[in-house]
Amino acid sequence: MGALRPPDVFSLMLVRCGRPLVPRGNAAGDRRGGAALSVLIIVQNLPVPFDRRVWLECQALVDAGHAVSVICPKGPGDPDEETIDGVTLYKYPPPAPGRGVGSFVNEYLYSFVQTSRLVGKAWRRRPFQVLQACNPPDIFWPIALALRLRGVRFVFDHHDLCPELYESRFSDGSKALYWALRLLEWCTYRSAHHVVSTNDSYRAIAIRRGNKRVHEVTVVRTGPDPDRLVAVEPESSLKRGRRYLVAYLGVMGPQDGVDLALRAAHHIVHQLGHDDVSFTFMGSGDSIGDLLELRDQLQLSDFVDFSGRVPDSTVAAVLSTADVALCPDPKNPLNDVSTMNKTMEYMSFAVPVVAFDLLETRVSAGDAAVYATPNVIEEFAELILKLLEDEQRRLEMGIEGRSRVVGSLAWQHQRDSYLRVCESLRASNRHPTTPVPERSGAH
Repeated sequence: MGALRPPDVFSLMLVRCGRPLVPRGNAAGDRRGGAALSVLIIVQNLPVPFDRRVWLECQALVDAGHAVSVICPKGPGDPDEETIDGVTLYKYPPPAPGRGVGSFVNEYLYSFVQTSRLVGKAWRRRPFQVLQACNPPDIFWPIALALRLRGVRFVFDHHDLCPELYESRFSDGSKALYWALRLLEWCTYRSAHHVVSTNDSYRAIAIRRGNKRVHEVTVVRTGPDPDRLVAVEPESSLKRGRRYLVAYLGVMGPQDGVDLALRAAHHIVHQLGHDDVSFTFMGSGDSIGDLLELRDQLQLSDFVDFSGRVPDSTVAAVLSTADVALCPDPKNPLNDVSTMNKTMEYMSFAVPVVAFDLLETRVSAGDAAVYATPNVIEEFAELILKLLEDEQRRLEMGIEGRSRVVGSLAWQHQRDSYLRVCESLRASNRHPTTPVPERSGAH
C-alpha cells in the first residue's frame, strides 16, 4: 500500500474515536411508495435478533413501512412472543442439543413441526403476502407450497450450502444422505419465486444447480453496519498483561477451524517461544467442549481465554484492543465459497486479519487480510507473528478493511437490493415475478 497518506490517518482517527464514517440513513426518508407488505420470515439456525443478517433485513423492511413477523427458536430467557423495534417475534423452545446425523434429523423434524404451528398462528394474527425462509436447513418449502394457495410469494434467503455443510462436517458420511440434502435444496430452489444469495458463488450455484433463471437470483451480502461496529477506546487490561492480543469472533463448530487456531497458538507460544501474546476467542458452538479440552492438552490455559457468547459491548472492547483477528476456516467444500461474517466485522473495527486462502474470503477482505496456504497451521502462525511485529502494516491493513466496509460491503449498500426483491413480489401468484436488477455490492 505504500506510505500512509494524511487522509488515511485522519480516517482511522475517526474510527478509533468511535465516529462513523458514513451517515445514518433517515428511516422516514427511506420509506417506499405503494402499499405496505406483510412479510413473515422463518429462521431455524439462530434466535432473532441474535441472527445479525435477519435482523438487518427486518429493520430494512420496517423502515420501508412494511409489517414484519419472524418465527425462530428461543434464546436464553426469551418469551414465546414479543415485539422488538416493530418486529413481532414468535418463538419456540430450541431442540435438545445432540451430536451426529441422527440428532440433526430429529432437530429438523422438531423445528418443522414447531414452525408450521407458528406459521398458522402468525397467519391468523395477520395474513402475509411474502414468506421468507432462511436456511439451514432446507426443509420449509412444503410450507411455502401450501401457502401458494393463498397467493403468498416465497423468497429463499440462502445462508448456507447444506450439502456442502454436511460434507464438511461428516467427511465419511452417507452419500445417500448427501443426495437427500441435494434433493431438499433443489425443492427449495424450485419452490422459490426468488432466491437471495449471500455472494456470487452461491448465486452461481442457484442458477446452475437450482435451475433458477438469472433474474430470479439476487446477491445481497451480509454486510456489517459500520455505524454500529465502530472502534472504542482500547482496554489494555484485555491483553492480560501481555504485549499483544489476538482475537477470534464467531461460531465454533467442526467446520470453523478453531482447533487450527489453537494449534497455531501452540506453535507461537511453545514452539517459537513467544509468551507475549494473549488470545481471546468469543463465541460458542457444537465443538466448544472439545476445544476447551484441546486448549488444556496444548498447555494454553494461561494464554487462551474462551469467553463464550458475549454482549456487543464486549465484542467492541476486544476488537478495539486486538492487534490481529483470525479467520481460521479451513478449505473445504463449504468454506471456500462462503462469506464469513466475522471477516467483515473485524474489518469494520479496523483490525487486520489472518486467514487461510479461500475464494470468498479474498473477495471480502482483499488487502485487509494476509493469507496462509489452506490448512497449513505453521504458516498461519508465522503470518500472525509477522503482523504483530509490523505495526505500520497493521495500521495500513486496518484502514483498508474499514474503507472496504464503508465503501462497498456495508449493509447500507445491500439493503436496497433486498427491499427490491421483497417489493417486486407484491403481485399475486397469477403474475410472473418482476425481474430484479442484479447487483452484488462487492468489488
